[in-house]
Amino acid sequence: MSTYENPDELYSRPVRAGKRTYFFDVKATRGKDLYLTITESKRRFDDHGNVSYSKHKLFLYREDFEKFEEGFLDAVDKIQELMETGEFRDPIAERAAQEPDGDSKESSEEVSEAAADESSENKTAESDDDIAFDDL
Repeated sequence: MSTYENPDELYSRPVRAGKRTYFFDVKATRGKDLYLTITESKRRFDDHGNVSYSKHKLFLYREDFEKFEEGFLDAVDKIQELMETGEFRDPIAERAAQEPDGDSKESSEEVSEAAADESSENKTAESDDDIAFDDL
């Protein structure tokens, strides 16, 4: 449950992932229909070191849950299939290789940045249209 009182918000769960936090919020309309909002919040710093947050919100209505889940799981399966080809970076494996005992001094962001730098050095023949996942 949320730590603040908002009568239409029934449940909130933050998920921290590197520089981003995802919020999964279950809410109800005045007509008592349930829906889910997924908010991506990314911390940013301006030139003076002041913090701001960039937020993007997705509203997912109950009647669409099944279709959303089907599309999401299909996309996750496709990513797994593509990862098995060995043609794409595996940041999870890269992080595990850096933290064999779970006590790495490098943050996961540093590992990802280093892997991205190494990956870009190894890619000399790719087109300008290719975008790294980290750039999204």
